[in-house]
Amino acid sequence: MAFDAGGVLDSTVSRIGQINGAGDPLALFLKVFGGETLAQFEKDTMFKDRHFVRSISSGKSAQFPVIGRASGQYHTPGQYLDGAAISQAEKVITIDGLLTSTTFIADIDDAMSHFEVRERYVKELSLKLAYLFDRNVAGVFALAARAAATITGEAGGSRITNTAMATDVNVLTAALFASAQTLDEKWVAKEGRQAFVRPAQFYALAQNTNLINQFLGGSGSIAKGEIDTVAGFPIIKSTNIPSTNLTADATTSPSAQADYTYTVALVNHPDAVGTVKLLDVALEADREVRRQGWFFVAKYAAGHGILRPEAAIELAIQ
Repeated sequence: MAFDAGGVLDSTVSRIGQINGAGDPLALFLKVFGGETLAQFEKDTMFKDRHFVRSISSGKSAQFPVIGRASGQYHTPGQYLDGAAISQAEKVITIDGLLTSTTFIADIDDAMSHFEVRERYVKELSLKLAYLFDRNVAGVFALAARAAATITGEAGGSRITNTAMATDVNVLTAALFASAQTLDEKWVAKEGRQAFVRPAQFYALAQNTNLINQFLGGSGSIAKGEIDTVAGFPIIKSTNIPSTNLTADATTSPSAQADYTYTVALVNHPDAVGTVKLLDVALEADREVRRQGWFFVAKYAAGHGILRPEAAIELAIQ
């Protein structure tokens, strides 16, 4: 039993975040927050599972082999067959550093709030990381489309431009079909091909009756605002495709710092871009007694790079 300075009996507080009633009062909460942070990140990254990701347990970089195509020749009877060399190259992708998203929650504000603050704020941290991760990967896809071949003798990336690309759905549709032809001519595997567009272009495509007309083999719904495939590409809607000049942006991966002012959409195969991941998304919280609050840090460590430029196409205004 304890009394405060005025002689009033203090209440015994049940700290629901403590383990067995002792220690860190937020210990149990952190596990929930950490899981929610990862789950939110996974849900809001559109590019994460659509390119080549490799995890490492230590080190600063990882090697990604890039293998060319085999050759063929007619055989002359009696001639000794010897193995023909297959060109090969490698790409080394380096960890960019530790990307973080942080916030501080004061005890007094948390206590006075009529709704749960911590959970909402922690989700916002994961949303920011998901956005930055996706924007970095999308940027590298665009740069892959602008890059020369990785393997000598193979094709480089491609750009299809039209000043009406962002506003004329027929121009965009034609560009998607031209992209399919381009990838065919570069011998890029059909399985895994994908197209990323911004919401404006997505809903424009979804209103094109020719694309969703089932009698023409289309699929989608004007009523639901849905579009499935165009020219064989699954159409993936993303707000994370970069649209500004990020040449000197401090939150952008060094491998993705470039000008995306004219970028409208991205067409590619997952093999075009790789990510090396050292630290997965995690959450840390620290009780700051002298500041009377909690400091939260969501973080991950990864790096991104171009692997096969021939598997990437950028659709742009110019």
